Amino acid sequence: MREIVFDTETTGLDPKTGDRMVEIGCVEMVNLVPTGNTFHAYYNPERDMPAGAEAVHGLSAAFLSDKPLFRDTAHELLDFIGDAPLIAHNAGFDFGFLNAELALCEREAVCMSRMIDTVALAKKRHPGAKLSLDALCTRYGIDRSHRVKHGALLDAELLAQVYVELKGGRQIGLELAAETAAVEVTQEAVAVRKAPEGPRREPRPHAPSAEELARHREFMAGIENPLWG
Repeated sequence: MREIVFDTETTGLDPKTGDRMVEIGCVEMVNLVPTGNTFHAYYNPERDMPAGAEAVHGLSAAFLSDKPLFRDTAHELLDFIGDAPLIAHNAGFDFGFLNAELALCEREAVCMSRMIDTVALAKKRHPGAKLSLDALCTRYGIDRSHRVKHGALLDAELLAQVYVELKGGRQIGLELAAETAAVEVTQEAVAVRKAPEGPRREPRPHAPSAEELARHREFMAGIENPLWG
């Protein structure tokens, strides 16, 4: 199963008030295993960068000024994500900005049925616990020491690891190992039951002889006060 884990960076919190997406990072996974294929792009938002947003991701208006407009390269992103399910942390936020950008260039929105929200998954798995990406990385022992500021591709790579854990990743590995061991044991048992090579022996007789029966009667007669008497 192909899935895409993604993250966005923006100029603010609400595309309805003019905020724009300035960065997106995507990580491809197949059967919960990262394939190594990624997509990363910066976009010129055609507006200023508020100081608060720049403090979060470190992307200035000057840095983004020579980057492409989303509408000019949207096809590259759409080709990469295809029709795969899309996984994000607090996914409604990222979907909102992605679809707002698609609307601005008159492209079809990404269907919300494709959305998988890792915050919702974490709430079910760890009710009452902290649900930030940092908190989940700490819970699962995922190294984030290189995360000085938010970055779309870096955060998507961290989220991919968190997503695997939320789906029971380590347990899945153990189950696969157990299944492999069971197959090996079964094959070994089959091998043990194979008929040996060479001439077939006649079955050994187990009925007592007349001499053995006589010795048994003599032994039984010598027992004084038997329990069964």
